[in-house]
Amino acid sequence: MLIILAAGSVFFPGLFLLSKQCLKSIPALRWNEGDAVIVSARLVSSIQAVMASSAGYIISSSCEDIIEDQHWLTSTYIMFAVPYFVYDIYAMFMCYWYKLQVKGHEEASAAPQHMRSVLTSYLRREFLMVLHHVVMVTVCFPVSVFLRQGKGDYFQGIMFMAELSTPSVCLGKILIQYKQQHTLLHKVNGALMLITFFIFRVLLFPYLYYAYGRYASIPFHMVPLSVPWHCNLGAALLMAPQLYWFSLICRGALRLFMGTSRSQSEDSSYLFII
Repeated sequence: MLIILAAGSVFFPGLFLLSKQCLKSIPALRWNEGDAVIVSARLVSSIQAVMASSAGYIISSSCEDIIEDQHWLTSTYIMFAVPYFVYDIYAMFMCYWYKLQVKGHEEASAAPQHMRSVLTSYLRREFLMVLHHVVMVTVCFPVSVFLRQGKGDYFQGIMFMAELSTPSVCLGKILIQYKQQHTLLHKVNGALMLITFFIFRVLLFPYLYYAYGRYASIPFHMVPLSVPWHCNLGAALLMAPQLYWFSLICRGALRLFMGTSRSQSEDSSYLFII
């Protein structure tokens, strides 16, 4: 277990540093530090998403009994991915810091008092995402590895597949950061992001209830009354931010089609207009 945690602790930060160095040193690119940090952070997030989704597909497709069947990859990937959420809090802060520098904010300097100001601003602005990452490490990790008692690997695999929306979200962030909203790539990616986010992050939770209802031969509307209360609470807490972020995505799309100002959309960390 410690070896797997250590591997994840080396892999994700190492991949970030390697990507950043390559973007800065490749002759055809030679990006500055800020650009290299922002793109590298998105690249690592996308790679983690592909790995998680692939693991999720393998797990869910291998479990015929959705409650009792187990797959070795379930706990293994959870332990490997936990360090990612810790690393990503730091990576998001670095992206936020360099964005402030690009915009000319004077607090984005190396002075300790300015760093504290930036950190406070970052935590306030990215509170929901940081909270999501902290909960993944402090709550979801121990529950998934130690408290499930080997049951429900199928559901865990389906949850991994929520990451399928992440690559398009990351690409959307990069395109918005570099003012490419007018391109066809941005529109196509935005449509893909809207669809994948809705299917794999919003519809995912109703599907989990549907799958259990079919397994237990009970009507869909009776499933919440048939499962333990903490399952309903966990699903509600995980689904709530997904609905919030999806509402921001939809609002961004509406602003674009209505021809209104996009400034607020572009400033939001979670809004990727198509």
